[in-house]
Amino acid sequence: MTDELYAGLHQLGRASRAPDSPEQAELERVPAPAQGRHYVVRFTCPEFTSLCPITGQPDFAHIVIDYIPDSWIVESKSLKLFMASFRNHGAFHEGCTMMVAERLVDLLAPLWLRIGAYWYPRGGIPIDVFWQTGAPPDGVFLPDQGVAPYRGRG
Repeated sequence: MTDELYAGLHQLGRASRAPDSPEQAELERVPAPAQGRHYVVRFTCPEFTSLCPITGQPDFAHIVIDYIPDSWIVESKSLKLFMASFRNHGAFHEGCTMMVAERLVDLLAPLWLRIGAYWYPRGGIPIDVFWQTGAPPDGVFLPDQGVAPYRGRG
């Protein structure tokens, strides 16, 4: 790998603050290091926060993103800043979950992606949102996402 591969990155190695909104967040990518091989990349965000679009009250989730790269992987600092940008974003659980998934699919064009968003209760009912691009390739080691069904989630 050479520095030229990373010359277009604007956040890694620089002081960066969380964007004010997910729309303003810049997700960045770098070439996948093992192109042509099927492996799973997992990001876990156990302290995801957004706002209820009606009440403005905070909502919390434990989000797990699994994907199988094709040509690109997401640069992790840009993903962390993107996820943090939801802190002041008002949207329902389903909207936040799908916005994360769609932005990653648009950026990376992965072979496969799934997201599990395990939301803490609002009004006494947890709302969990799951989505994937399709069936994973045969033979891929795909661990369980490791988040228990709601029983106090702690």
